[in-house]
Amino acid sequence: MASAYSAYHGAKSSQFTVTALGRWSILTKQLPAVDKIRVLHVYDFDNTLFRTPMPNPTLWTGPTIGLLATQEAFSNGGWWHDNRILAATGEGAEKEEERAWEGWWNEKVADLVKLSTKQPDALCVLLTGRSEHGFGELIKKMVTSKGLEFDMVSLKPRVSPSNQTFQNTMHFKQLFFEALMETYQQASEIKVYEDRPRHTKGFRDFFAEYNRRQTEAPTRGPITADVVQVVDSSTLLDPVVEVAEVQHMINQHNATLTKEPSSKSKLMIKKTVFFTSYMIGADDIKKLLKLAKIPAGVSNNDLKFHANNILICPRPCPTSILEKVGGMGSKMLWEVTGTACFDNSVWAACVRPVPHTAKFHTDNPIPLVVLALRKGARPMDAGKITAWQPVPVEERFSFETTVGEKVILRIEAEDPKEDEYQSLFANKSHKRKHNADEEWAARSVQYTGRNETRGFHSGRGRNKGGNPSRSHRASRGGRGGRGRGGHGYRSLDDVDPKGHQAANDAGASSSFGRGRPMGGQPSNGSDLQSYY
Repeated sequence: MASAYSAYHGAKSSQFTVTALGRWSILTKQLPAVDKIRVLHVYDFDNTLFRTPMPNPTLWTGPTIGLLATQEAFSNGGWWHDNRILAATGEGAEKEEERAWEGWWNEKVADLVKLSTKQPDALCVLLTGRSEHGFGELIKKMVTSKGLEFDMVSLKPRVSPSNQTFQNTMHFKQLFFEALMETYQQASEIKVYEDRPRHTKGFRDFFAEYNRRQTEAPTRGPITADVVQVVDSSTLLDPVVEVAEVQHMINQHNATLTKEPSSKSKLMIKKTVFFTSYMIGADDIKKLLKLAKIPAGVSNNDLKFHANNILICPRPCPTSILEKVGGMGSKMLWEVTGTACFDNSVWAACVRPVPHTAKFHTDNPIPLVVLALRKGARPMDAGKITAWQPVPVEERFSFETTVGEKVILRIEAEDPKEDEYQSLFANKSHKRKHNADEEWAARSVQYTGRNETRGFHSGRGRNKGGNPSRSHRASRGGRGGRGRGGHGYRSLDDVDPKGHQAANDAGASSSFGRGRPMGGQPSNGSDLQSYY
């Protein structure tokens, strides 16, 4: 640990002046005199004071989340170094500044900042490892809009005021702490608020070592140090906005490589398709779930509820099948006709199109909706149902579906040898050299009673626009996003070039939620409207 702060150990006290310390801050205000300060309060920004958006684990594969946080993978630094990501929080910086980013702050920590400001013998500091040149003005606007006042707002500069370079964020903050304590030598206490357990431990070890040195070769004497572990309060961006901003980041990265060739690869967003289906809206899902006659002795904890789609085909849908169902985004009406349970573990409802002569295609001989599954049961087991209990005519209802895909996104290097169909598979060994229609011809299920007219679909609904504008922002996104620590998380720039290799490879189990974001397209032509 000594190497992290040895640069200051033994330095002349004249180096540690209020003027010298002020060079660490982006504020121009004069710092309090040394004899006025008795306690030092230091607040971290990301997920301590502000509920910072994280990469959405329901949008991206595990390795991609690790890649987004790996500075070396992108010419512009990735998620934590592109200020457009932070600026995209909520409804965008322009609108959010007017409303002070309401709902995006950790209000308990914000209240502590206000108490620190009112305490006359306390120095109140905001300290973040985000870069000074990339985020200084944005973060200053954010805290000002909230009405928070700090004596210092310190972001990581390219070099320290004494021209030192930083190994990582931990190194930067430890050097800052040393300068802070050596300047305000009459302060008897320092309190640091931090959300990341690894940093909390690192700071505690640092202060313990600092105090040990003060007993052996004192420069100011020991200080009472308290590192407060703050509960992580990360959030998520609107999914359409997030994909659009990541696509913009990739576009910038690729443009840089065109001008300045390097060992980095050009990147692109690809999608992994789990299945194509007639997707059901949230209100109709609630109505369908009421049809599942779950026995009283079965706990909800043992069940997984579905009722969200009628399966067209697993994996990417071949062109011939897609044409039969009217294309992505096509609407269709269905009527519930019966219900059934298989092996007391799969509950389903059978349906038919409205009108009955409408053309459709499903993966099961009888179109059905899986309502609920016991743990261990598989949706495909619903295909084994042979006897259905008719729903009384007076209790039947109709609902609308939209043709779409269940997908998850990934970022990979561009591959000119890869065709569009092959790009849908993350595992290269699964890519087939023949086309999708040939594959389906080999595994086709026999269908009967299909009407070949096309008049009952409301249109393909493909979006041919680019990235979504601000007007497409629907909501603030999820509120309980995964905290820092999952999916190979590496914050800011204390990452290593192999950070993405350590990511949790959890892509196959992640998917979009039930709501379908409407917005732009990645440059490779994937249709974001169909993601859910």
